Amino acid sequence: MLYVMSPKCLFFYTLQLLILLQAKVFCFQHKVGDLSAWNIPTAANPDVYIKWSNKTSFRVGDSLMFLYPPSQDSVIQVTPQSYKTCNLKDPILFMNDGNSLFNITQPGDFYFTSGEVGHCQKGQKLHIFLDGKGAIAYAPSEAETAADGPSYQQNFGSIPTASASSIRFSTVLGSLIVFANWVLV
Repeated sequence: MLYVMSPKCLFFYTLQLLILLQAKVFCFQHKVGDLSAWNIPTAANPDVYIKWSNKTSFRVGDSLMFLYPPSQDSVIQVTPQSYKTCNLKDPILFMNDGNSLFNITQPGDFYFTSGEVGHCQKGQKLHIFLDGKGAIAYAPSEAETAADGPSYQQNFGSIPTASASSIRFSTVLGSLIVFANWVLV
């Protein structure tokens, strides 16, 4: 029988803690619209961004990936009023590198449009909402958009995405470590 403070037990406790901490990271990188690019919706699918946001669940810690040719488009985060009127002046955030990543760092409403003149009027805009509890939230449809409210500056950068296989592996490995720990102690 091993003592609780033996080096083997301390190693297993530490390893178990690290595995459990890693298994709690459930951030996802959402490719906006699940399309090859952020662009003007086609006539066949004019509500592509509304439909996509309604079927996609978002959490604090997730990120939105906007892919587009940088010479042809951009993404701006705007106020609710600017979203409704397609006003491109004074955006909250301007991204134009063609591989723009927006990190969701807090709950609330987030409004995006293309930074190119005329694109927003043709439906190239996105609204998502996360409730204040940090739980999963779905984006509202156009008919459900909230009244004008405060907007927030957001940070952006790369966020690693966890694949389903790595989460399953972590869970299995964590379970094996717990079992080994139980057997040894």
